[in-house]
Amino acid sequence: MAAGGFCLCSLVRLLCSLFIPGLFLSGALCLGLVVLLWGIRLWLQQRKNQLASTGKDGKHQLVVAFFHPYCNAGGGGERVLWCAIRALQKKYKDAIYVVYTGDKDVTGEQIVESAFRRFNIKLTHPVKFVFLEKRYLVEASLYPHFTLLGQSLGSVFLGWEALMKCVPDVYIDSMGYAFTLPLFKYLGGCRVGCYVHYPTISTDMLSMVRSQNVRFNNAAFITRNPLLSKLKLVYYYLFAFVYGLVGSRSDVIMVNSSWTLNHILSLWRAGACTSVVYPPCDVQTFLDIPLHEEKSTTEYSIVSLGQFRPEKDHPLQIRAFAKFLEKTALGQQSLPKLILIGGCRNQQDEQRVNRLKKLCEELGVDKKVEFKVNIPFEELKQYLADAVIGLHTMWNEHFGIGIVECMAAGTIILAHNSGGPKLDIVVPYEGHITGFLAENEDDYSETMAQILSLSPENRLEIRQNARQSVNRFSDQEFEGAFLLSVEQLFK
Repeated sequence: MAAGGFCLCSLVRLLCSLFIPGLFLSGALCLGLVVLLWGIRLWLQQRKNQLASTGKDGKHQLVVAFFHPYCNAGGGGERVLWCAIRALQKKYKDAIYVVYTGDKDVTGEQIVESAFRRFNIKLTHPVKFVFLEKRYLVEASLYPHFTLLGQSLGSVFLGWEALMKCVPDVYIDSMGYAFTLPLFKYLGGCRVGCYVHYPTISTDMLSMVRSQNVRFNNAAFITRNPLLSKLKLVYYYLFAFVYGLVGSRSDVIMVNSSWTLNHILSLWRAGACTSVVYPPCDVQTFLDIPLHEEKSTTEYSIVSLGQFRPEKDHPLQIRAFAKFLEKTALGQQSLPKLILIGGCRNQQDEQRVNRLKKLCEELGVDKKVEFKVNIPFEELKQYLADAVIGLHTMWNEHFGIGIVECMAAGTIILAHNSGGPKLDIVVPYEGHITGFLAENEDDYSETMAQILSLSPENRLEIRQNARQSVNRFSDQEFEGAFLLSVEQLFK
């Protein structure tokens, strides 16, 4: 007993003797880290001052940088980027504008030319491009497991490369790499802002894992295993905490929809500097399509517009369409056709299209479904002009530029009853209906039948309401809201 007490007392004395040195060592390491980071900041500021340019008035020219590693991708996020730069160039003419990009296979001139060709956006002043070598660090394919964490840590290293090549005065993350914000704010000494298209992690994702629901980002083998589900939930909660911590460092936070706003407010808790800035949609191009009463025709078309990515849930469209064909009372000659229009980014997307074609064969609807991949813009406009219904099935779509384009073109939209479509887009306009929402195969198939059973006059009225409602998503509306939000970054 005495020996045991002696051993215990000796252990306590040993721990006490180690505590004070350990405390001093921890403090010294923390102090050393702070001094190192402060030294890096001073060094970066010195480099920035050495490379600074002066304007015609002799004053320092403000450097405004956008972090957009995929600026030549040609999607809705890129349209936001170029519209934002164009808006800033109009108001802050003397500033220097920089884009950090990983598109090394093209020149800066080709990127600007591509933006004009794809979006009809012409910049008023030149843009400088800083080409990054390590974009592969944010590729999802590099991280088959713990993808969110891997890409986020990869973005820090990519952000460091960007900061080493150019230290701006104003930094705006326009692709959703929130982990770069503290880097530019505290080491770069920048005023920082961000435009969030989609939260890296959302409360919906947490709920999905908690309830063990199978989704494209929650594999079946995890949902079937309670232990794996709990471990993934812990991982998600820890990641959400850190994500909220780094995101809240932003001086200005812009989100693209009410759905995104709710999630960012919940995770980042920075309501005072957060606002909704709807993305710029090229509505005028589609509004130019003449809106006329339907011609008597023996065949209607239903058009789906969206990239062939897993979250767009094209299988739901095909299954719902097949169920609609089974139940419809129309004659065989009047059966509508489904046209799936979208882009393929890579081989995985092409394989996805092939699987969708096989699904059509299995359901016996391959004769009534057409795939239009990477088609020219003018051809896309024609399909939308001829279509009666615009179909969209993504669950919790953060906004839905394709939905806005379908409505502007004059189709009757049928979208998922969630996310941006539910909260922002397919909502009554001056008390009148602008489209329809659905959630599952039965909902979609029944609503297709309901829309096609309406009289041409009733359908025309819905199309007119929808067209009038989408003006709030125009380029001009975006520019005004964007400039108002970022104003404090330029004071």
